[in-house]
Amino acid sequence: MSHWKETAEILTRVAELSAAGRRAALATVVRISGSAYRRPGARFLIEETGETLGSVSGGCLEADVREVAKDVMATGRPTLRHYSTGADEDVVWGLGLGCNGLVDVFIQPATEGSLAAAAGRLRELLEGDSPFAIATVLGSGEISLREPPHGVTDSEVFVDVLTPPPHLVVCGAGDDARPLVAYAADAGFRVTLVDHRPAFLDPFWFPQATRLIAARAEESEIPLPPAGRSLAVVKTHSLNHDREWVRRLLAAGLPYVGVLGPRERTAAILREIGFPGDRRVYGPVGLDLGADGPRQVAMSIVAELLAFTARREPRHLCERQEAIHAV
Repeated sequence: MSHWKETAEILTRVAELSAAGRRAALATVVRISGSAYRRPGARFLIEETGETLGSVSGGCLEADVREVAKDVMATGRPTLRHYSTGADEDVVWGLGLGCNGLVDVFIQPATEGSLAAAAGRLRELLEGDSPFAIATVLGSGEISLREPPHGVTDSEVFVDVLTPPPHLVVCGAGDDARPLVAYAADAGFRVTLVDHRPAFLDPFWFPQATRLIAARAEESEIPLPPAGRSLAVVKTHSLNHDREWVRRLLAAGLPYVGVLGPRERTAAILREIGFPGDRRVYGPVGLDLGADGPRQVAMSIVAELLAFTARREPRHLCERQEAIHAV
């Protein structure tokens, strides 16, 4: 989910740099083994001024990648870099970090060549709502949006499948919705904010929202995102409005409906609308983090949303025996 947002932001910046006649290089994680901070498909843009966007690690690889990117920008030739984050300094490009991981990073020109030529079409795809794949030849940097280019089947190809992020429908645009919309959008969700009070839907307060919709749950036509790919959080602070939004969202088939407020309140709503004990409803919404105040509550809600979309049972990472990024 984060790769979609990261890639969109990077390609937007690449377009700006290209228009200004400035150079940049793009580093992409193409393979990992063992412990690694980012998954394959993570991207890191390095501009000729030294400014960057994105990341390929938690900060341990970026300094070397910047140096390699300078050569890539100067020569126009892409390169595949192999990093070892183990304790053995003798391994190729060993960093001696003791993290026991291997990371391959492909670094290519971003404002010229195959990537620059495909950037416009990629931005169009990222504005849509359908999955797609990017095939990159590790060597030439040649890119295809469907399948590996003809005549390169003997070369190693990195195929990155980008799946559009889920939508989050937030019902209720009160003050406490601001951090929730901001954090959820930053995490990669496409946020639709709905409220029956048009004055509350000020873009100034919700710049990260994809859409702002003035509507009541009872209205027949509301341009909500596809139910099967949407999650929702109901928080209008009105029992009547919350009840009608929960009714509509469950009837539409959303797999997750979070409801702000006490457990007894949510249970009463479900009984009244004929969905008693519906397991799609999470109320009180959010993980038990001891949250206090709108910002911390928003963090607990987004944490639960991420766990739900990843199909993970929330727990401490130190308790997890398998690799963090294991499928």
